[in-house]
Amino acid sequence: MSRTIAFAALALLAAVAGYFVTASFSADTQRASTSAHPVWAEAAWPFPIDQWGQGWAYRCKAADCGTEVNLYVRPKFGFCNCQTGVADDAELDRVSDLDLLGTKTAALGPGQPIKVLWMKGRSRGYKVAAPSAKSVLELAFNNSCDVFVATVLAGDAPIAHEEAVLGFLNGDEMRNWAAQVLGL
Repeated sequence: MSRTIAFAALALLAAVAGYFVTASFSADTQRASTSAHPVWAEAAWPFPIDQWGQGWAYRCKAADCGTEVNLYVRPKFGFCNCQTGVADDAELDRVSDLDLLGTKTAALGPGQPIKVLWMKGRSRGYKVAAPSAKSVLELAFNNSCDVFVATVLAGDAPIAHEEAVLGFLNGDEMRNWAAQVLGL
């Protein structure tokens, strides 16, 4: 009889442990697919080549970010104000990649300071007129005279995804990429 009780207790213990392992795995899977933990995948650069060359494109699917978010990043060597960097909205406007989307743009408000890795810069929302007629979030941050420009397209509210974009830009993948591009 005692063997039967011991076996039943062991089976119950295994069932409880299995439940908690499954519940924990399920919670982790759900957590990974929310906007708090976006999943970024490399995509093709969709713009024509200009004097700055091709950049890197990333996409966060709607299932992971709430809406599809497209991020385009590229360096512009020697194009930044070496003394102050991207310290004001005028410099952000000058170095941005808004011209890839259209010629008529309007700022949606003042920009704000940002920090990406060891670099400082600014971010600002814009509205681009036809043909694209989109809202855009522009971010620019510099290492000395070299600037990195990031353009975010995400439905009608790319500004709402700034925290997720900054999280990605401050991650290991971008740290390695920036160090490689800058020869550090």
